[in-house]
Amino acid sequence: MKIGCPKEIKPQEFRVGMTPSTAGEAIRHGHDVVIQKGAGIGAGFADADYEAIGAVILDTAEEIFASADMIVKVKEPQAGERKMLREGQVLFTYLHLAPDPEQTRDLIDSGATCIAYETVTDDRGGLPLLAPMSEVAGRLAPQVGAWTLQKANGGRGVLLGGVPGVGPAKVVVIGGGVVGTHAARIAAGMGADVTVLDRSLPRLRYLDDVFSSQFRNRYSSATTTAELIAEADMVIGAVLIPGAAAPKLVSREDLKIMKPGAAIVDVAIDQGGCFETSRATTHEDPIYEVEGIMHYCVANMPGAVARTSTIALTNATMPFLLDLADKGWKEACADDPHLLEGLNVHAGQLTYFAVGKALGIDVISPQLAMKA
Repeated sequence: MKIGCPKEIKPQEFRVGMTPSTAGEAIRHGHDVVIQKGAGIGAGFADADYEAIGAVILDTAEEIFASADMIVKVKEPQAGERKMLREGQVLFTYLHLAPDPEQTRDLIDSGATCIAYETVTDDRGGLPLLAPMSEVAGRLAPQVGAWTLQKANGGRGVLLGGVPGVGPAKVVVIGGGVVGTHAARIAAGMGADVTVLDRSLPRLRYLDDVFSSQFRNRYSSATTTAELIAEADMVIGAVLIPGAAAPKLVSREDLKIMKPGAAIVDVAIDQGGCFETSRATTHEDPIYEVEGIMHYCVANMPGAVARTSTIALTNATMPFLLDLADKGWKEACADDPHLLEGLNVHAGQLTYFAVGKALGIDVISPQLAMKA
């Protein structure tokens, strides 16, 4: 199989879908690998690094898409990239389709087979290809939130950890999964007063057992959320429903009870965001204000630490990528029901029910799609 890796073109996206190490493994499995010129530079990988392990460097994305049987990326294909996809081609990347009807329609129209990192599962009920970026984004959230809180950025001018004689900032994390846990750990490590909200009692027990000395947790309800955000200096949105649009847990009206200049960091923005007032921003222009509250809603937060993120992501994707290349997507998905969960679009049909529900599009099961 010929595997192609184009350069990411989403604004301020510096990650790359394949490291030289990943490309080398694919080549050792007997596959051809083509990399777009300069694709790895943002993550610290030179073209020469890829050539040294046997990959071929091509000048343009058009050449990559035209020649490759499988396209491996990081972010969802942009409009120009979607036009280059073709019937029978496999796309393996993050998609986040639920809040993106235009992309969904384009992928359906392309006839390509699209497997989304974020909906591949494991035998523990986890999301192994989303987890590395959730860890990165969670750890970044207090860092960027602390920056947003600086007065020069419109924030309250509060230092997260305080100083002797001055209390720390109060941080509320909505969601106690991978993102929320990592966000809470870092915020607590920076000296903040941290509370995590979640609705899963087993998860709350776990957080209490493991992290009770670092941060508190509360059962999430509308009343509790309102009580806590009214006192918060920073609120981090970390709620995920796999493959589906994020629930809106804080309304515009709720912002009016918050402290002026408080910071919101919406890590769920890839799935539409969990604040009513959230809209996707970029690293170039990351912050905006609504009702006196500063919003940080960058849709590709891990791209800011591109080298760490790229290595962490490709460590997780490589076994699945090799399976897809070695066996072909149908056999690989037949052998691994967790990989089959990643199938979102195939041959002009949507195959992921949460996306269909969010967008009002008819869906067939991935099992039926495989038989087509």
